[in-house]
Amino acid sequence: MSGNAEPGQRPAVFLDRDGVLNRALVVDGTPHPPATVEELELLPGVQDACRRLHAAGLLLIVASNQPDLARGTQSIEAVEAINAALLARLPLDDVRVCPHDDADRCPCRKPEPGLLLDAARELHVDLSSSVMVGDRWRDVEAGRRAGCKTVFVDWGYSERSPQGPDLTVHTLAEAVPWILERTSEEPSGHAQSR
Repeated sequence: MSGNAEPGQRPAVFLDRDGVLNRALVVDGTPHPPATVEELELLPGVQDACRRLHAAGLLLIVASNQPDLARGTQSIEAVEAINAALLARLPLDDVRVCPHDDADRCPCRKPEPGLLLDAARELHVDLSSSVMVGDRWRDVEAGRRAGCKTVFVDWGYSERSPQGPDLTVHTLAEAVPWILERTSEEPSGHAQSR
């Protein structure tokens, strides 16, 4: 763990939901969340990746923007049902959602770090030894602003790319060895970033 962690703090892996844990529905190069539990499809390797991270003692915290709630195109019941289905299938410790859109100027809407900061305070997370995994620039920027390492899951969307993620991969499973190396509670030498 990081040398400046408070006693009792743990590292966490913050996970964006759509495009990291479950398949996003891509329309014209832009990802969208599933509308119903029936549309929810876990991505290949996600269950095993989450089990490995959780078994290593890491908190797994979903941090997800769901602006369709503010836009009136999705119901809170549908979002909660999808989150409940993920909680039933994956060893997640918490699921946090920002229901706002950019115009709301909410401090929890990524790229703002509010979701991560609130979770860290409430769940005793050491942000400096934690990792944010996301498939959009907003996720990477939120992780950086919160003081975490960042992993970008690159699906080649037709939108702005993140600036300087610590690691770029194509699946959460691909990132697991790197995450474990950087969040290890064992003191070790300087990890090499690739």
